[in-house]
Amino acid sequence: MNTNAVSADLPIEFSEVNIDTGGLTILRQISLVIDAGAPTVFIGPNGSGKTTLLRAAMGLIAPSSGRMTWGGYTQSSPLRRAIVFQRPVMLRRSAFGNLHFALGSAGVTRSERQRRANELLSLVDLEGLGGRPARRLSGGEQQRLAIARALAREPRVLFLDEPTASLDPAATRAIEELIRSVSASGVKVVMATHDLGEARRLAGDIVLLHRGTIVERGVVDQFFNSPATEETRRFLAGELLL
Repeated sequence: MNTNAVSADLPIEFSEVNIDTGGLTILRQISLVIDAGAPTVFIGPNGSGKTTLLRAAMGLIAPSSGRMTWGGYTQSSPLRRAIVFQRPVMLRRSAFGNLHFALGSAGVTRSERQRRANELLSLVDLEGLGGRPARRLSGGEQQRLAIARALAREPRVLFLDEPTASLDPAATRAIEELIRSVSASGVKVVMATHDLGEARRLAGDIVLLHRGTIVERGVVDQFFNSPATEETRRFLAGELLL
């Protein structure tokens, strides 16, 4: 996977972005810059806006007001961005078949798809399972296959929404190791998680959201060891943010 070139999608900049849907404001006055480097991790209570922020950064949701840019452009085709949702849908075909479909959609020639599919299965530690129906894989295996499908596009930015939700510790560890590997290859990972331990283990910087606003952002050590706001201190202590 060639990820050494600087991504035309970065930085992703939000400037006073509001996102409204169904008469409700989901995100309000979001100003944020996402740039290359270690993973950026969104945390916050359920309903805080993490998933909506991921979708907006991917380009799936347009701002109701404010401005968003990718690499300085307000219009940017998401050809080198990919997203994996919390409950990815597996196609009714084998693991190989899922990857072949993704590679074809990414414009990979038919003659190259077998080789690339094997590479991707190896990357996500699913060698030997290519012929298995994707829907019969375990939850952790399906999540790794979903990440492999996303990587078929050779993205420069990979968005992950709660990638270890409902997984057991062994499957969680495998996903976290994969995320570290993807990040080390030069892909910018932007993810949401409900797990503070996971955020501490993976993040370069943390963004805490509550009620659709950014409460605090900081590099991981500073965020956890010297939080700047009372809301952050309460959240890290396990208190409910109302």
